[in-house]
Amino acid sequence: MEQKKSPAPLRQASGSQAIHRAIKVLRCIARSRNEGIGLSALSKQADLIKSTTHRLTTALISEGLVEQDLKTRRYYLGSGCHALGLIASNRFGLHKTAAKHVTRLAQETGDTAFFSVRQDINAVCLLREEGDYPLKSHALLAGDRHPLGVGAGSQAMLAALSDKEVEYCIQQNIDYILATYPKYTRALVESLVKEGRAKGYSVNPGLILAGSLGIGMAVRNEHGSVVGALSIATVEGRLGPEREVELYKLLRREVDKLEKHLQMEALSHA
Repeated sequence: MEQKKSPAPLRQASGSQAIHRAIKVLRCIARSRNEGIGLSALSKQADLIKSTTHRLTTALISEGLVEQDLKTRRYYLGSGCHALGLIASNRFGLHKTAAKHVTRLAQETGDTAFFSVRQDINAVCLLREEGDYPLKSHALLAGDRHPLGVGAGSQAMLAALSDKEVEYCIQQNIDYILATYPKYTRALVESLVKEGRAKGYSVNPGLILAGSLGIGMAVRNEHGSVVGALSIATVEGRLGPEREVELYKLLRREVDKLEKHLQMEALSHA
């Protein structure tokens, strides 16, 4: 009698799903930063039932990646995440180089400045620095990830890629973009790419969060490859045509300085 084959593909899919869910939970906890997050809010943000969220957080706690305050029951990133980040920083030390440029942009504009890096078809925000303007934009936090083409810095990175790379990124991301960001369409993403190429920078006119506008510019390494973007987010009413040009000039200055630094650093290690 022929033996039945074990359903390995189903077990693999289930394991992969669990990993994706755990990472999603970690990202939601990271977004809460120093305030922490309760189980109900975490379940809602991760779009999971409470029992699943609790099971995942328990596993993450056992690995040291998540900690829970015994009094408040709120979850925080654990020391394990910090240790992993320190190890990764030796390879991805670009954020240290970009930090002074982000700080300068925030200080000079009064708005919130960011540095994001490209991770294949996504953009991940590494640095966020707030200026002294009383009204803040909360559309992007350090640790947030968006598909390339969503958000000012992410748009700038996508626009700076070749036509072939742009098509690949859109093709891979479009289903997720349409499901997650209601104001976006494929035609809009393609239009923003053209606009960004024509201007030399990209503008997000409040597409992620109403009333939160952004402007971004791609950063290239010594080989000319897109590695990240500097961007500035502001609130509605502070990004008219004249100020857009002003912010573009500040971004251009900082991007040029950052790219020059990357070139010099590469030469010193050659």
